[in-house]
Amino acid sequence: MNSNADLSTILDRMLDTAADNFRIAKILVQVGLDPNNITYDALFNRLFEIVLANITLANMFALVGAFFFVATLLMQRMVPLRVANMVGCTFFAISCALSGSVATFLLYLLLLPVNAFRLRQLLKLVKKARSATQGDRSMEWLKPFMTERRYRRGDILFRKGDAAAEMFLIVTGKFLVIEIGVELPPGRFMGELGFLTPNNRRTATVECREDGQVLTITYERLLEIYFQSDQQFGYYILLLTGQRLLENNQRLQESLSKLEAALAQEKAARLMAAARGTA
Repeated sequence: MNSNADLSTILDRMLDTAADNFRIAKILVQVGLDPNNITYDALFNRLFEIVLANITLANMFALVGAFFFVATLLMQRMVPLRVANMVGCTFFAISCALSGSVATFLLYLLLLPVNAFRLRQLLKLVKKARSATQGDRSMEWLKPFMTERRYRRGDILFRKGDAAAEMFLIVTGKFLVIEIGVELPPGRFMGELGFLTPNNRRTATVECREDGQVLTITYERLLEIYFQSDQQFGYYILLLTGQRLLENNQRLQESLSKLEAALAQEKAARLMAAARGTA
Protein backbone atom coordinates (compact mmCIF):
# COMPACT_ATOMS: atom_id res chain seq x y z
CA MET A 1 0.00 0.00 0.00
CA ASN A 2 2.83 2.39 0.89
CA SER A 3 4.57 1.76 -2.42
CA ASN A 4 1.33 2.49 -4.30
CA ALA A 5 0.87 5.69 -2.33
CA ASP A 6 4.46 6.78 -3.01
CA LEU A 7 4.04 6.08 -6.74
CA SER A 8 0.80 8.05 -6.80
CA THR A 9 2.47 10.95 -5.02
CA ILE A 10 5.39 10.95 -7.46
CA LEU A 11 3.03 10.95 -10.45
CA ASP A 12 1.00 13.80 -8.98
CA ARG A 13 4.16 15.85 -8.44
CA MET A 14 5.32 15.15 -12.00
CA LEU A 15 1.96 16.25 -13.41
CA ASP A 16 1.90 19.38 -11.25
CA THR A 17 5.45 20.28 -12.31
CA ALA A 18 4.65 19.72 -15.98
CA ALA A 19 1.48 21.79 -15.74
CA ASP A 20 3.43 24.55 -13.99
CA ASN A 21 6.15 24.55 -16.66
CA PHE A 22 3.61 24.76 -19.46
CA ARG A 23 1.71 27.69 -18.00
CA ILE A 24 1.53 30.52 -20.49
CA ALA A 25 2.59 33.05 -17.91
CA LYS A 26 5.75 31.14 -17.07
CA ILE A 27 6.58 30.65 -20.75
CA LEU A 28 6.19 34.38 -21.36
CA VAL A 29 8.55 35.12 -18.46
CA GLN A 30 11.10 32.68 -19.85
CA VAL A 31 11.14 34.45 -23.21
CA GLY A 32 11.54 37.82 -21.48
CA LEU A 33 7.97 39.16 -21.63
CA ASP A 34 5.79 40.59 -18.89
CA PRO A 35 2.64 38.43 -18.54
CA ASN A 36 0.71 41.47 -17.29
CA ASN A 37 1.69 43.68 -20.22
CA ILE A 38 1.44 41.75 -23.49
CA THR A 39 1.09 43.86 -26.64
CA TYR A 40 1.77 43.18 -30.28
CA ASP A 41 4.63 45.65 -30.26
CA ALA A 42 6.23 44.06 -27.20
CA LEU A 43 5.83 40.58 -28.68
CA PHE A 44 7.25 41.62 -32.07
CA ASN A 45 10.17 43.48 -30.53
CA ARG A 46 11.06 40.53 -28.31
CA LEU A 47 10.94 38.08 -31.21
CA PHE A 48 13.06 40.45 -33.28
CA GLU A 49 15.61 40.62 -30.47
CA ILE A 50 15.73 36.82 -30.25
CA VAL A 51 16.28 36.55 -34.01
CA LEU A 52 19.08 39.14 -33.94
CA ALA A 53 20.71 37.44 -30.97
CA ASN A 54 20.79 34.12 -32.86
CA ILE A 55 22.19 35.44 -36.13
CA THR A 56 25.56 33.77 -35.89
CA LEU A 57 27.78 32.15 -38.48
CA ALA A 58 27.04 28.71 -37.02
CA ASN A 59 23.28 29.24 -37.22
CA MET A 60 23.54 30.53 -40.80
CA PHE A 61 25.32 27.34 -41.86
CA ALA A 62 22.68 25.30 -40.02
CA LEU A 63 19.93 27.22 -41.84
CA VAL A 64 21.44 26.42 -45.25
CA GLY A 65 21.85 22.78 -44.18
CA ALA A 66 18.18 22.66 -43.15
CA PHE A 67 17.22 24.01 -46.59
CA PHE A 68 19.04 21.15 -48.33
CA PHE A 69 17.57 18.63 -45.87
CA VAL A 70 14.03 19.77 -46.70
CA ALA A 71 14.95 19.60 -50.40
CA THR A 72 15.81 15.89 -50.02
CA LEU A 73 12.29 15.22 -48.76
CA LEU A 74 10.83 16.71 -51.94
CA MET A 75 13.07 14.89 -54.44
CA GLN A 76 11.97 11.75 -56.27
CA ARG A 77 15.28 10.80 -57.94
CA MET A 78 17.89 9.16 -55.78
CA VAL A 79 21.04 10.63 -57.35
CA PRO A 80 20.18 14.32 -56.78
CA LEU A 81 18.73 13.35 -53.38
CA ARG A 82 22.08 11.90 -52.32
CA VAL A 83 23.92 14.97 -53.58
CA ALA A 84 21.60 17.33 -51.71
CA ASN A 85 21.95 15.22 -48.58
CA MET A 86 25.74 15.40 -48.78
CA VAL A 87 25.65 19.19 -49.21
CA GLY A 88 23.26 19.51 -46.25
CA CYS A 89 25.45 17.29 -44.07
CA THR A 90 28.47 19.43 -44.98
CA PHE A 91 26.74 22.63 -43.84
CA PHE A 92 25.45 20.96 -40.67
CA ALA A 93 28.95 19.67 -39.87
CA ILE A 94 30.44 23.17 -40.28
CA SER A 95 27.71 24.61 -38.08
CA CYS A 96 28.38 22.04 -35.35
CA ALA A 97 32.13 22.70 -35.56
CA LEU A 98 31.60 26.44 -35.13
CA SER A 99 29.19 25.96 -32.22
CA GLY A 100 31.39 23.37 -30.50
CA SER A 101 28.89 20.49 -30.69
CA VAL A 102 31.39 17.64 -31.06
CA ALA A 103 28.94 14.69 -31.01
CA THR A 104 26.67 16.18 -33.67
CA PHE A 105 29.68 17.21 -35.74
CA LEU A 106 30.94 13.62 -35.76
CA LEU A 107 27.47 12.36 -36.72
CA TYR A 108 27.22 14.56 -39.84
CA LEU A 109 30.86 13.92 -40.66
CA LEU A 110 30.12 10.17 -40.65
CA LEU A 111 27.08 10.61 -42.90
CA LEU A 112 29.19 12.19 -45.64
CA PRO A 113 31.20 9.07 -46.65
CA VAL A 114 28.08 6.90 -46.27
CA ASN A 115 26.16 9.04 -48.76
CA ALA A 116 29.20 9.30 -51.03
CA PHE A 117 29.52 5.51 -51.10
CA ARG A 118 25.84 5.01 -51.94
CA LEU A 119 26.00 7.71 -54.61
CA ARG A 120 29.00 6.00 -56.19
CA GLN A 121 27.10 2.70 -56.22
CA LEU A 122 24.10 4.28 -57.95
CA LEU A 123 26.20 6.02 -60.60
CA LYS A 124 28.19 2.86 -61.22
CA LEU A 125 24.98 0.85 -61.63
CA VAL A 126 23.52 3.28 -64.17
CA LYS A 127 26.83 3.47 -66.05
CA LYS A 128 27.03 -0.30 -66.35
CA ALA A 129 23.42 -0.49 -67.49
CA ARG A 130 24.18 2.09 -70.19
CA SER A 131 27.26 0.17 -71.27
CA ALA A 132 25.21 -3.02 -71.49
CA THR A 133 22.85 -1.41 -74.00
CA GLN A 134 25.76 -0.31 -76.18
CA GLY A 135 27.84 -3.48 -76.17
CA ASP A 136 27.76 -6.44 -73.81
CA ARG A 137 24.11 -7.26 -73.17
CA SER A 138 24.67 -10.17 -70.81
CA MET A 139 23.70 -8.01 -67.80
CA GLU A 140 26.53 -9.55 -65.79
CA TRP A 141 26.78 -6.25 -63.91
CA LEU A 142 23.85 -7.51 -61.82
CA LYS A 143 25.99 -10.28 -60.32
CA PRO A 144 26.63 -8.50 -56.99
CA PHE A 145 22.87 -8.45 -56.41
CA MET A 146 22.26 -12.12 -57.33
CA THR A 147 22.38 -15.48 -55.54
CA GLU A 148 23.84 -18.77 -56.77
CA ARG A 149 21.83 -21.86 -57.72
CA ARG A 150 22.77 -25.16 -59.41
CA TYR A 151 20.76 -27.39 -61.78
CA ARG A 152 21.29 -30.92 -63.14
CA ARG A 153 20.60 -32.24 -66.61
CA GLY A 154 16.86 -32.75 -67.10
CA ASP A 155 15.80 -30.22 -64.43
CA ILE A 156 13.02 -27.83 -65.43
CA LEU A 157 13.74 -24.28 -64.30
CA PHE A 158 10.19 -23.14 -65.02
CA ARG A 159 7.30 -23.99 -67.31
CA LYS A 160 5.23 -21.81 -69.58
CA GLY A 161 2.37 -20.25 -67.62
CA ASP A 162 4.06 -20.64 -64.21
CA ALA A 163 4.10 -17.69 -61.84
CA ALA A 164 7.32 -15.73 -62.42
CA ALA A 165 9.23 -14.21 -59.51
CA GLU A 166 12.90 -14.19 -60.56
CA MET A 167 15.37 -13.94 -63.43
CA PHE A 168 18.40 -16.09 -64.18
CA LEU A 169 21.92 -15.48 -65.46
CA ILE A 170 23.65 -18.58 -66.84
CA VAL A 171 27.18 -19.05 -65.47
CA THR A 172 27.90 -22.62 -66.61
CA GLY A 173 25.93 -25.32 -68.40
CA LYS A 174 23.37 -25.18 -71.22
CA PHE A 175 19.65 -24.52 -71.05
CA LEU A 176 16.99 -25.04 -73.70
CA VAL A 177 13.95 -22.86 -74.38
CA ILE A 178 11.66 -25.69 -75.42
CA GLU A 179 8.95 -23.73 -77.27
CA ILE A 180 11.35 -22.16 -79.76
CA GLY A 181 14.13 -24.77 -79.60
CA VAL A 182 16.83 -22.25 -78.68
CA GLU A 183 19.76 -23.38 -76.53
CA LEU A 184 21.11 -20.73 -74.17
CA PRO A 185 24.87 -20.86 -73.44
CA PRO A 186 26.72 -19.35 -70.44
CA GLY A 187 26.50 -15.59 -70.17
CA ARG A 188 22.89 -15.41 -71.31
CA PHE A 189 20.05 -13.97 -69.30
CA MET A 190 16.66 -15.73 -69.09
CA GLY A 191 13.32 -15.26 -67.37
CA GLU A 192 13.26 -11.48 -67.81
CA LEU A 193 10.07 -11.39 -69.87
CA GLY A 194 8.01 -12.58 -66.91
CA PHE A 195 8.98 -9.34 -65.19
CA LEU A 196 7.08 -7.35 -67.83
CA THR A 197 3.98 -9.49 -68.32
CA PRO A 198 0.85 -8.07 -66.64
CA ASN A 199 0.28 -11.18 -64.51
CA ASN A 200 3.97 -12.11 -64.09
CA ARG A 201 3.67 -15.45 -65.88
CA ARG A 202 6.37 -17.40 -67.70
CA THR A 203 6.22 -17.10 -71.49
CA ALA A 204 8.21 -20.30 -72.20
CA THR A 205 9.59 -23.47 -70.64
CA VAL A 206 13.32 -23.77 -69.89
CA GLU A 207 15.04 -27.11 -69.33
CA CYS A 208 18.60 -27.80 -68.16
CA ARG A 209 20.45 -29.73 -70.89
CA GLU A 210 23.87 -29.75 -69.23
CA ASP A 211 24.68 -29.53 -65.51
CA GLY A 212 25.33 -25.93 -64.70
CA GLN A 213 25.23 -23.00 -62.33
CA VAL A 214 23.02 -19.93 -62.56
CA LEU A 215 22.68 -16.67 -60.64
CA THR A 216 19.18 -15.53 -59.71
CA ILE A 217 17.64 -12.20 -58.77
CA THR A 218 14.04 -11.74 -57.67
CA TYR A 219 11.77 -9.20 -59.31
CA GLU A 220 11.32 -7.56 -55.91
CA ARG A 221 15.08 -7.04 -55.63
CA LEU A 222 15.16 -5.66 -59.16
CA LEU A 223 12.41 -3.20 -58.31
CA GLU A 224 14.31 -2.23 -55.17
CA ILE A 225 17.41 -1.48 -57.26
CA TYR A 226 15.26 0.53 -59.66
CA PHE A 227 13.67 2.70 -56.97
CA GLN A 228 17.01 3.22 -55.22
CA SER A 229 18.76 4.29 -58.41
CA ASP A 230 18.33 6.93 -61.04
CA GLN A 231 15.24 6.63 -63.26
CA GLN A 232 17.50 5.94 -66.25
CA PHE A 233 18.13 2.49 -64.78
CA GLY A 234 14.52 1.51 -65.50
CA TYR A 235 14.87 2.71 -69.09
CA TYR A 236 17.95 0.57 -69.65
CA ILE A 237 16.25 -2.47 -68.11
CA LEU A 238 13.33 -2.05 -70.51
CA LEU A 239 15.69 -1.54 -73.44
CA LEU A 240 17.68 -4.67 -72.62
CA THR A 241 14.52 -6.71 -72.22
CA GLY A 242 13.19 -5.36 -75.51
CA GLN A 243 16.39 -6.43 -77.23
CA ARG A 244 16.00 -9.92 -75.78
CA LEU A 245 12.43 -10.06 -77.05
CA LEU A 246 13.50 -9.02 -80.54
CA GLU A 247 16.25 -11.65 -80.55
CA ASN A 248 13.77 -14.36 -79.55
CA ASN A 249 11.34 -13.17 -82.22
CA GLN A 250 14.08 -13.29 -84.85
CA ARG A 251 15.04 -16.83 -83.82
CA LEU A 252 11.42 -17.88 -84.01
CA GLN A 253 11.08 -16.41 -87.50
CA GLU A 254 14.24 -18.23 -88.60
CA SER A 255 12.89 -21.49 -87.19
CA LEU A 256 9.58 -20.97 -89.01
CA SER A 257 11.41 -20.20 -92.25
CA LYS A 258 13.45 -23.40 -91.93
CA LEU A 259 10.31 -25.37 -91.15
CA GLU A 260 8.50 -23.90 -94.14
CA ALA A 261 11.48 -24.70 -96.38
CA ALA A 262 11.57 -28.28 -95.08
CA LEU A 263 7.83 -28.69 -95.67
CA ALA A 264 8.17 -27.26 -99.15
CA GLN A 265 10.99 -29.69 -99.96
CA GLU A 266 8.99 -32.58 -98.55
CA LYS A 267 5.94 -31.56 -100.59
CA ALA A 268 8.05 -31.27 -103.76
CA ALA A 269 9.56 -34.71 -103.12
CA ARG A 270 6.09 -36.20 -102.71
CA LEU A 271 4.89 -34.60 -105.91
CA MET A 272 7.91 -35.91 -107.76
CA ALA A 273 7.36 -39.39 -106.33
CA ALA A 274 3.70 -39.27 -107.30
CA ALA A 275 4.62 -38.11 -110.81
CA ARG A 276 7.08 -40.98 -111.21
CA GLY A 277 4.50 -43.45 -109.96
CA THR A 278 1.98 -42.20 -112.46
CA ALA A 279 4.52 -42.38 -115.27
